[in-house]
Amino acid sequence: MKETSIYIHIPFCDHKCIYCDFYSITRHDDAIPFQKALLKEISNYAQKYSKGRIIKSIFFGGGTPSLMEPDYIKQILDEIRERYCVAEDAEITLETNPGTVNEDKINSFYKAGINRLSIGIQSFDEKDLKFLTRIHNRETAIDTVKQAYNSGFENISIDLIFNLPNQTKEKFLRNLNEAINLPIKHISAYSLILEQGTLLNKMVLDGKVKIADEDYDAEIYEETIRFLDGHGFKQYEVSNFAKPGYESIHNKAYWHYHDYISFGPSAHSFVDGKRWWNRKSLRAYIKDINKSGEAIVGEELPNKTEMFDEYVMLALRSNGIDVKDFEFRFGSEWLCKNYAEFKNLESKNLLSLSGDRICLTSKGYAVCDELIMNLLK
Repeated sequence: MKETSIYIHIPFCDHKCIYCDFYSITRHDDAIPFQKALLKEISNYAQKYSKGRIIKSIFFGGGTPSLMEPDYIKQILDEIRERYCVAEDAEITLETNPGTVNEDKINSFYKAGINRLSIGIQSFDEKDLKFLTRIHNRETAIDTVKQAYNSGFENISIDLIFNLPNQTKEKFLRNLNEAINLPIKHISAYSLILEQGTLLNKMVLDGKVKIADEDYDAEIYEETIRFLDGHGFKQYEVSNFAKPGYESIHNKAYWHYHDYISFGPSAHSFVDGKRWWNRKSLRAYIKDINKSGEAIVGEELPNKTEMFDEYVMLALRSNGIDVKDFEFRFGSEWLCKNYAEFKNLESKNLLSLSGDRICLTSKGYAVCDELIMNLLK
């Protein structure tokens, strides 16, 4: 059985945050027509891709999936379970925003089959939350985590953003200290990224907001790594930290170049070396699904060089190159050719050669883009 992951894109939000470039809409008129189309897409793809596969993870992203009622999510999960072979221990994640749930709703999500919550807190600082246009405050964020834990969720992740305008290292460390005192097992810590088309990007271009330079960003990042490692959260990808045994199965599927099937508007899939993506417009997506069961707007078949580059980049950005898997896919020539450089990077504490794995160190993660680019030349 080939291990495969499923991603579900729920596009509905209550409002658009200034930094977000994911496809989302604030009108919910089409929530039921969307669900019907989604169920049809799931069923249609099962005819092609369910045989010989076992689903190891399911991820509801968006948008804000937690805006939906638990039964809405359960109906989607039931359709997946009916059409695909879902592992008994499959990781099933729901992205959740504080301010969209209460303890009763969280408890109902748990009963519906969700076993992991990814909570978009972003900051515990009231000024930062206001700047980011989040709908919650510090107290609501903390309460949401505690409510999830009390409802039976053992596997809880939170998102935090660093290098916000006027955010000192001390302020972000207070965020991290707040986080580690909560009953969580996973932290995603991201640097604020300016994405084209977002309100934040326009604010920066207009000179209304100033973002700290790359050196300061790197200082906060390195301090984040040191702090979380010192409190039992081990870094297993550039932006992700987990208690042992709680690394995200779904995220690792992307980074380890495993197959994933995605449903919903703007969703991207990668199966048997082929990549395709759906229409972005919700109404165009619904129309196409109702017509043909698919809403594909583009596809590609990466050549061997592109697959090689992607594999190396994804592996080194996560928990390293599995030498045996690499040799099975691509042979050993590149590894032999770069062995001297691997040793050089190891001597600088940027890379670790241990057993059958080639991994970046915490210091290496801080310069991973440059390091990977040089290795792939």
